Amino acid sequence: MKKPFVTKEMVEEIVKTYPTPFHIYDEKGIRENAKALKEAFAWNKGYKEFFAVKATPNPFLIRILNEYGCGCDCSSLTELMLSDAMDIRGEDIMFSSNDTPAEEFAYAEKLGAIINLDDFTHIDFLEKTLGYIPKTISCRYNPGGYFSIANSIMDNPGDSKYGFTTEQIFEGFRVLKEKGAEHFGIHAFLASNTVTNEYYPVLARSLFELAVKLQKETGAHISFINLSGGIGVPYKPEDAPNDIRLIGEGVRKVYEEILVPAGMGDVAIYTELGRFMMAPYGHLVTRAIHEKHTYKEYIGVDACAVNLMRPAMYGAYHHITVLGKEDAPCDYQYDVAGSLCENNDKFAIDRMLPRIEKGDYLVIHDTGAHGFAMGYNYNGKLKSAELLLKEDGSVQLIRRAETPKDYFATFDCFPVYEKMKL
Repeated sequence: MKKPFVTKEMVEEIVKTYPTPFHIYDEKGIRENAKALKEAFAWNKGYKEFFAVKATPNPFLIRILNEYGCGCDCSSLTELMLSDAMDIRGEDIMFSSNDTPAEEFAYAEKLGAIINLDDFTHIDFLEKTLGYIPKTISCRYNPGGYFSIANSIMDNPGDSKYGFTTEQIFEGFRVLKEKGAEHFGIHAFLASNTVTNEYYPVLARSLFELAVKLQKETGAHISFINLSGGIGVPYKPEDAPNDIRLIGEGVRKVYEEILVPAGMGDVAIYTELGRFMMAPYGHLVTRAIHEKHTYKEYIGVDACAVNLMRPAMYGAYHHITVLGKEDAPCDYQYDVAGSLCENNDKFAIDRMLPRIEKGDYLVIHDTGAHGFAMGYNYNGKLKSAELLLKEDGSVQLIRRAETPKDYFATFDCFPVYEKMKL
C-alpha cells in the first residue's frame, strides 16, 4: 500500500490558502533520496548527477538537489536559462539536446556547459555555429536493436531517434579529435523507467566495453561515461522499488572488471536521473466535485490532464489515495475523470477505490517528475500551483497558479486586448 506524505487534516489546512488542484513535493524525501544516490556512487571520485531539468523544472527543487552536488541536464534554451539563473554553469551543466537550433548550442557554449551531441552530422553543425569544437565533448550512443536484461526485452533503441550508431561514434571520435577535442564522454539512454537493479550495471558493461575499444582505436581520451537516466520508480503498490546502493555497487564491480584493467580507472561516472530523483516525492492533490452514474460510475475531480498528462497520453498507472479513507475497503469501481473535452482525460479507469463522496480529497501519487512539467493549456485550462512541504512541516509556495492574464498574455498584439479586462 502506498502511503501519502500528506494527511486529510494537512490538506484541509493547506486549501485555506492554496485551493486544489495543486502539486506538492516532500522536501524530506527528496533530500534523503539525493543523499542515498550520492553515497551509492561515492566510490567514483568524479561522480556527478546531472538532474534532468525536463522532469521537474522548478528552481526551488533543483536548489535542494544542488546542495548534494547535483548539476543540471538541460535539453533546451529555457532550461539552460533556468540553470544560469540559479548560478549553475560550466561543467555543472550537461546539454543533451536533439535537433538542436544553432542558438542553443551557442548559448550552451557561452555558459561553459558540456555539449552532448546527438548525431554525427551535428559535428560540422556545431563547428560552423561556434567556429571551433570545444575541448570537452560528449556523444550519445545508440547500439540499435533491442536492449535486453536476462532475456527480457526492456526497450527498443533501434526504433529511437536518438544517438550515433556504433560505426558513427568511432568515426565521430576520430573527427572530433582531429578538430581539437581533447576530453571525450560517452552517453546512452537505452531503456525508460526500469524497475530493476540490473539496468545500470548491464548498461555500464556495454558502455565500458565500448569505451575501452574507442580509446584504443581512436586514441581519444575518455574522461567520463554518462549512464543517463532510466532508473524507474514503482508506480504500482505491488512493485518493489529500486535499491540505489545496490545499483551503485553493481556499477562499481563492472567498472573494476573492465575499466580499471584497461588503465581507465580515472573515468568519471555521470548520471542524468529525473524520475528517480523526484517522482515519488510529488503528489497531485485534487478534490471530487461531481459523480456520474451512466454506463459506468464516474468521479469528476477538479484536476485534469493539464495537471497530469501521463495517464491520458500513455495509459500510465498512478496510484490514488482517498484521504481519510486509507483504511476503508476498496469496494467501489470508478473511472476518475477530469473536465477536458477529451474522453482520455481520466486518471484511473475501472479502479477499485473506497466510496468517494463529493468534497473528498484525492492524492494522485508519483507526480513529482513529468507531472506539472508536461502540463499544457488545452481548453484554456490553467496550470496549478506547486507547493513544497518543508521538513519542519510548513508549506511554501514555489510556483503560483496560472491566471487568465497569463493565458492571454501573448495576445497583447490583439487590437482589443484591453477589453479582456485582465
